[in-house]
Amino acid sequence: MNILILGGGGREHALAWAVLQNPKCDRLIVAPGNAGIAQIAECPVLDILDGPAVAGFCADNAVDLVIIGPEAPLAAGIADDLRAAGISVFGPSAEGSRLETSKSFTKTICSACGAPTAGYGHFTTAEAARAHVRDRGAPVVVKADGLAAGKGVIVAQDTATALAAIDDMFSGEFGAAGAEVVIEEVMTGEEASYFVLCDGDTALPVGTAQDHKRAFDGDAGPNTGGMGAYSPAPVLTDAVAQKTMDEIVTPTLAELARRGTPYQGILYVGLMIEDGQPRLVEYNVRFGDPECQALMMRLGAQALDLMQACAEGRLHEMSVNWAEDHAMTVVMAAKGYPGAYEKGSVINGLDDLPEDSAHMVFHAGTAWQDGRIVADGGRVLNVTARGATLAEAQERAYGLIDRIDWPQGMYRSDIGWRALA
Repeated sequence: MNILILGGGGREHALAWAVLQNPKCDRLIVAPGNAGIAQIAECPVLDILDGPAVAGFCADNAVDLVIIGPEAPLAAGIADDLRAAGISVFGPSAEGSRLETSKSFTKTICSACGAPTAGYGHFTTAEAARAHVRDRGAPVVVKADGLAAGKGVIVAQDTATALAAIDDMFSGEFGAAGAEVVIEEVMTGEEASYFVLCDGDTALPVGTAQDHKRAFDGDAGPNTGGMGAYSPAPVLTDAVAQKTMDEIVTPTLAELARRGTPYQGILYVGLMIEDGQPRLVEYNVRFGDPECQALMMRLGAQALDLMQACAEGRLHEMSVNWAEDHAMTVVMAAKGYPGAYEKGSVINGLDDLPEDSAHMVFHAGTAWQDGRIVADGGRVLNVTARGATLAEAQERAYGLIDRIDWPQGMYRSDIGWRALA
């Protein structure tokens, strides 16, 4: 098979690595890729937000399957364009992608199907949002309604912080994403992520993970796109997983199908779990980043078989074969992230690290410069390891970090602390 993956981050490096484990893959193309991906795949120049250009590229290169990694091309309707051109694609339609691109849409779906989630209000003006906060009080969660690269969420412990967040969003800090806001009650419990493949008819769970959103140890500091993750998530027991399917996922998929837009692709179900009861925090319509890195280390070659079956409507034929193992990924970010940071610092030591089924460094924000790998983003490396226990996976991951020479980098030293406690 000739396979095209769209994207250029750590998630896409992990997807590419897993796809290459499968002998079905004859040619792997990743656009735009990054310095790490370029070592294992072709990385052509291609505008991944231009549907006709992507479809034309697929025709010219006899691409058999397209795997869409990030949310932006999904929101732009690239999956629709490819399906219209008769090209097999893994990823939901633009309408299905509204589960991520519009928080108010997701809330509407939850209300229609009875899926448990936080109480909320949806506002299109700052005045109405401020009035709601003054009336309700704090704490509340203020969310930009649209896509904000994982940063448009403020947990406000006091009214002043909530009002400031509302002003920031409506004044354009998050661009068009903040033109509308959703204000939610604060849910308590432990967060975890549940990943379900959907082909429009069948839903197949493919794993659990737990992310660490805060920048610093002890879950302190600002929210980020994710500083590390591990899989499986102990809090997401079999009983909780079944409740999630019965009360959240299955009703959501049924409501989408009822509206004439059956969902096809991966559904990332962000949960808050308290006393064994899951409630929906958010949906994403792609593999989480960095959760994907831990999941791909555990899934390996079967990831391609599962994604292909999902794209072709054959999930009813599939099952997931899990080893009794654990995986962890630790994000190395540029100092200053998620605020201002510098690009261009040289990263040494990567060539001497093992690359096997238990040890991988996935590149997120890297580039080649004068024959050397340099930092080219906020989250730069995803140092990932697998072990028989979570403690072993953690030891291996941090052992890899100890061998990376990058003084301008930062990372959390406590990924996995909840499960290991």
